[in-house]
Order: sequence, then structure tokens, then C-alpha cells
Amino acid sequence: MSTTSVIYADHSASTPPHPEVIRTLTEVTERIYANPSSIHEWGGQADQLVQRARAVIAEALRVKHSEVLFTSGATESNNLAVFGVVRAMQSQGKPVHVIVSKIEHASVYACYEQLEREGVEVTYLPVNASGLVEPEQLKLALKPHTALVSIMHVNNETGSIQPLKELGALIKAESRALFHVDGVQGLGKLPVELESWKVDLYSLSGHKIRAPKGVGLLIHRGQFPLKPLMYGGSQEKGLRPGTMNVPSIVALAKGVRLAVEGQEAAYRQLRQLHDQLVDYLQTQPQLIINSPLEEAVGAPHIINVSFVGMKPEVVVHAMEKRGVILSTQSACSSKLDKPSRVLTAMTKDNARAASGLRISLAPNMTPEQVELIAKALAETVNELKGLIR
Repeated sequence: MSTTSVIYADHSASTPPHPEVIRTLTEVTERIYANPSSIHEWGGQADQLVQRARAVIAEALRVKHSEVLFTSGATESNNLAVFGVVRAMQSQGKPVHVIVSKIEHASVYACYEQLEREGVEVTYLPVNASGLVEPEQLKLALKPHTALVSIMHVNNETGSIQPLKELGALIKAESRALFHVDGVQGLGKLPVELESWKVDLYSLSGHKIRAPKGVGLLIHRGQFPLKPLMYGGSQEKGLRPGTMNVPSIVALAKGVRLAVEGQEAAYRQLRQLHDQLVDYLQTQPQLIINSPLEEAVGAPHIINVSFVGMKPEVVVHAMEKRGVILSTQSACSSKLDKPSRVLTAMTKDNARAASGLRISLAPNMTPEQVELIAKALAETVNELKGLIR
């Protein structure tokens, strides 16, 4: 099957690099290959590019230059945020309590599971049917020794948008805890307001915003200490040692700037495509929409549906034969043969959680492509529904 005839609807797993990002990556790779930590002139040129990239990102996200740390991606950023805070607190001999929502991405959730195995006190916050953390539940969970709260911006499976402004204000009013937000699925689709959210740590990944894979960042706001995950050189204030990936860092900065500049237009286009697809999906009685549909709480680019009784991987492969690429859970969990943890927390229904499908859109898609997605899904459901016992 030619890739030109395929409709890619798995943008929450990874995005095609923007042409400007590709040009930037290629040009820097060809021209600037010295180590930015070297003291000679060529090293200085490489370092200048890194610092310029840091400045571009800081301006786009409205933070200080010194608060931008480059990493290999959001998984590393999330690990550094969670373990960095907890290890720093433990080194001071203080009791540590941490809070995480039940619908976090695996790169956050697994950190808390590991901390719990190590004896750290962990509270797992439930969510309501829309996938939202309710402020009352968070308030009840906070303790005098709560060190960290992790709640994502947009859920990667269902598109639920957390009320971060309200939650952040509550955390700061009721505790001394730090607030960590995984922002991977929000940037470029929704406004990012780190100051009004009272966010201390914010994670991003390049390949979710049409920038390269293998590069990301952690915004580390404030003067609180973090313990590094790795040890070696003094790069990134000693928190991320190792030779810096200059081409990818510069390309990431380009991707962040383009995502922020294009956010409003992207939202309008995505919302139209989203509503068009939802209208089609609601004509299919075999499908249950799991994503919240209210505009204030549902992201415009992610729609999650359940075809109850059918294994989602069967649907994914049947759709692929019809020229449509979509997914089941997040890419990090899609090969696990068990119900979605996110859908289980939201729906309390194992059958729905075991049959979820994720369609994730891009602003450059067309209404005609959405119509073809809907047609392919209707044909697939009609073909497979007789197999359900």
C-alpha cells in the first residue's frame, strides 16, 4: 500500500516532522558538529546555537532561559522530575508523600509505582467519568509532607483536559508540594500557561510537536533542588550530563516556536475535524465514545471509542487494510495484552477498557479524510460485529 494513499490518524503517538524542522535539523547537522562543551571557537559556535534554542523556547513558554533543560524526550524529563524531587527530599532525611493521577502516561505512572515499591508513600488520585481530577479529591489527598503532585495537561488516550489552573492554585494554597505537569499532548493544540497554573516542572517531547524523536525538555521553575538520574559532565547544570545533541535541540526549538505560533489556527481546524468525526461516530450504535465531548474538557485532536467485545488490535489491523492508521492505547502500552488503565479509571468498565481505540488528528487533515476514516470504521464494524459472542 502506498503511503500517499494512507490516512495517518495516530498523531498522538508521533507526528511527521515539519518541513522547516527537517531543514533546520539537516543544516545544523551538516554545519555544526563540534562539541558545544569544547572551549575552542567551533565549540563556542555550537554552544551559541544551544543557548539561542534555549532562548527561543523560554520566550515561547514564557519562562526564564535558565529554567529550560534539554533531555532525550518526555520519558527522561518525567523521570527526572519525579525521581529528582523525591531523591532530593530523601537526601535531606525528610518524610516524603507524593500524589499522582490514575490516568498519567506510563512514563510518569511507572515512576510512582517504583517509588511505592521503595517504600515511598504514594496516593493515586481517581478521576471522574470525564477523566478529570476533581479538586475535592486532590484537597483530601494533600498532606503536610506532600512533596510532589503529578497531573498531566491532556490525557494521551482520551484527550481529557485537566483543570490545571484550579488544581495548581489548590496545591499552592493547601500545601508546600511541587506541581509537575506532563505537557506532551497539549502544546500546539491548547494554550500553555505555566505561571497561572503554578507549575514547577513541565515536560515536553519533540516528536509530538513535529520535531525530532530523541529530544525533549524539562522546565524547572524555581530554585528547589533536583537529584540527577545520571552522573558525568556538568552539562545542563549537572542535571543532564552528556554531549548535547545540538541539531535536535535547535530543531526542537523550531518545533516549539511553530507549535505555539500556530496554536490558535490549529485548534480551530482540529475542533472542526473533531466535531465532524464525532457526528459520524454517533451514528454507529456498536461504538461507545469514551472521550469527553464538551469543548472545555475535551481536547480537539483525540477521540477514544470502544467497540465492546472486539479486541482493539483486530480493529486496528482491519482499518490498516482499508488505508487508515490508528491505535489502541498509548504507543508505550499498545502491545500490552490488558485493559487500558486510563479507561478503567474513567469508565469502571473492563469491557470498555479492553476494547478502546484512539483516533488522533492533525490540523492539516481535511474533512474528506475524516469522512474516509468514518467510512472505513463503519465498514470495519459491520464486518466484525458478527464475530462478537
